[in-house]
Amino acid sequence: MARRRSKRTFGRVRKLPSGRYQARYPGPDGIDRPAPDTFATAREADDWLAEKRTELRRGDWQDPDAGAVTFEEYARQWVVERGLAPTTVELYRRLLRLHLLPTFGPLDLDEITPPRVRTWRAERLETTKAPTTVAKAYRLLKAILQTATDDELIRRNPCRIKGAGAESASERPVATVEQVDALADAVGPRWRLMVYLGAYGPLRPEEQAELRRSDVDAEAGTVRVTLASPELTTGRRVTGPTKSAAGKRLVVLPAFLRKDLRRHLDWFAAKEPDGLLFVGERGGLFRRSTFGRRWRRARAAVGLPEDFRFYDLRHTGHTLATQTGATLKDVMVRAGQSSERAALIYQHSTVERQKEIAAGLDARVREDRRRAAEQRAGTEGGEKSDTRSSGTQRARDA
Repeated sequence: MARRRSKRTFGRVRKLPSGRYQARYPGPDGIDRPAPDTFATAREADDWLAEKRTELRRGDWQDPDAGAVTFEEYARQWVVERGLAPTTVELYRRLLRLHLLPTFGPLDLDEITPPRVRTWRAERLETTKAPTTVAKAYRLLKAILQTATDDELIRRNPCRIKGAGAESASERPVATVEQVDALADAVGPRWRLMVYLGAYGPLRPEEQAELRRSDVDAEAGTVRVTLASPELTTGRRVTGPTKSAAGKRLVVLPAFLRKDLRRHLDWFAAKEPDGLLFVGERGGLFRRSTFGRRWRRARAAVGLPEDFRFYDLRHTGHTLATQTGATLKDVMVRAGQSSERAALIYQHSTVERQKEIAAGLDARVREDRRRAAEQRAGTEGGEKSDTRSSGTQRARDA
């Protein structure tokens, strides 16, 4: 004798003209919702309804229509709502345009699956040969979809590739003191101080672009960083806070730079009391494109590789400061860097300690200049060098 089925207490099942069965149930929002597929038997339909009832009781139920928003629509709004810095907005929109939207743009959020993410990443790595860029794009995709998960638009983040967002950039090159001097000479008198502040500050170019006369104390040899003015690829300058809270800082410079500071203030800085420290020959704003051409010519003249960037001057400064005995905490404070993991480590470097570091840099650079001058004198057969040459003058200053 066949077992009698118990009376259904949740949802409804009906047989369709095709012979298959359709299941429907009332959602917590009061809307009657059908199963996405039909079933071969009434028992299969009953089992599906039982799963839905369990989800409702546990609070795991998710609106099946919630993920019916395209990734492009959600991602563009996500960028707008983050309150990000203009340079970050520019980076994210570029990553979306070039790497994410071509694949995921037309898909609904709930159509982005782990296999699709894996296939996309493999294709990007193969096509671009740029693992660092792909890592940035993956982190952005993961962050957007994590917000979609928090918004309960999808059940789980499909970005689950271990280590896919990690960058393994190669070690950046370090210039010698002599190369830094040569770069400063090659870019010309108007911009030589920018090279020195980049190496021995070490200040970011966007920080230098917003420096004012009032930020500089040439006698004390200090520069106060309070704002930054990055230049977007469109050429628009965006003045605002420094890259992080740690970016606002007082930088004590090596003593040998005081003469360069005074000369720059006298010869090249805007004349207003609060005028910009770095301006073009016609008094215009510092432009990355204009300086970039000078930088590339100077780099070639000095013999540095093409991948040596202006930012690598900061790495040079980090290295020299460390060699003078500065701790990682001191270097991070000096460079205006911060991170959540290191917040407690890098917050107690005092101005006095910064003065010690600056003095160590001063001694190190002067010594390297003296040795370089002696070596040049030796290669010239012991003949006395031209007293007007920059190397001899620096050795004399030492």
